[in-house]
Amino acid sequence: MLSSCVRPVPTTVRFVDCLICSSSRSFMDLKALLSSLNDFASLSFAESWDNVGLLVEPSPPHTVNTLFLTNDLTEEVMEEGLQKKADLILSYHPPIFRPMKRITWNTWKERLVIQALENRVGIYSPHTAYDAAPQGVNNWLAKGLGACTSRPIHPSKAPNYPTEGNHRVEFNVSHTQALDKVMSAVKGIDDVSVTSFSARIDNEEQTRISLNCTQKALMQVVDFLSQNKQLYQKTEILSLEKPLLLHTGMGRLCTLDESVSLATMIDRIKRHLKLSHIRLALGVGRTLESQVKVVALCAGSGSSVLQGVKADLYLTGEMSHHDILDAASQGINVILCEHSNTERGFLSDLRDMLGSHLENKINIILSETDRDPLQVV
Repeated sequence: MLSSCVRPVPTTVRFVDCLICSSSRSFMDLKALLSSLNDFASLSFAESWDNVGLLVEPSPPHTVNTLFLTNDLTEEVMEEGLQKKADLILSYHPPIFRPMKRITWNTWKERLVIQALENRVGIYSPHTAYDAAPQGVNNWLAKGLGACTSRPIHPSKAPNYPTEGNHRVEFNVSHTQALDKVMSAVKGIDDVSVTSFSARIDNEEQTRISLNCTQKALMQVVDFLSQNKQLYQKTEILSLEKPLLLHTGMGRLCTLDESVSLATMIDRIKRHLKLSHIRLALGVGRTLESQVKVVALCAGSGSSVLQGVKADLYLTGEMSHHDILDAASQGINVILCEHSNTERGFLSDLRDMLGSHLENKINIILSETDRDPLQVV
């Protein structure tokens, strides 16, 4: 009797422990988490050709307790994510890039989608949005160079215009009666903001009207003005540009505080990326003792970003044969580290930054099976 009474005790204790564990977990609604991720690095900074954001969404509502970080989402990495009970996989590279015409078990990318949906796992990819971000991949890659100042090679534009609308229309109105008619008409057009100020033209007091408007509203403004040419004069139509951002954009042009030999720079890069080998193309007339002061870098595939940039060294994951020849002919050294080797190390920093940004509300773990598909043999 005594032994039979004792047996349930461990089970009861484990049940209580489980309840305590469950109640201490933090969750985030998927939509709230996506909003926070966009606050961390806006998807508007991604390149237009890219496929970023939420790629696979389980049926709502969906809560996230574990966020799983990987550079590439392969089938092996997916299996690891499922074993670790991931609710959302953040894959730096988008596993879905080209349109899918069917979802079957025939190809590995289609199988990823099936497994994600069957196991209620979301898939999110930031890719070039994280390349451009001030605290993103290229900024992390530049940390391995030593003390330097850096700026984007191709700065991003601000997500919004400095004022409402993307066009400005300005014109003068001479008479009060005409002014009333014009103001009444333009204020009746949606997406138009109006300001006015006094102007003296040829010793005549006039009113200068300035309209900020969208493309659609511009057509209506022009239509009104074309039908009432007697009411205004001295017209200008300006196309407004979104301002460039100082610390956001593709690639980085880095100027070292102190120049170092190419051999020293190679050692720094290997140490930062934890690589035993890199590929090197010496620029014409350069040696391992040549000094490096300016480095142009781009994580991943850098040919299009680095092309034409003046520097002592190009640092990227991969470049085409002919782009390497072009750079070398100009005396520019080229270091290639393989595509994802210039990106994957960023994930450790990302885990810490997201943990702080999300106030440690969810578990964030790194893939242990994610790796570069190429190896030196």
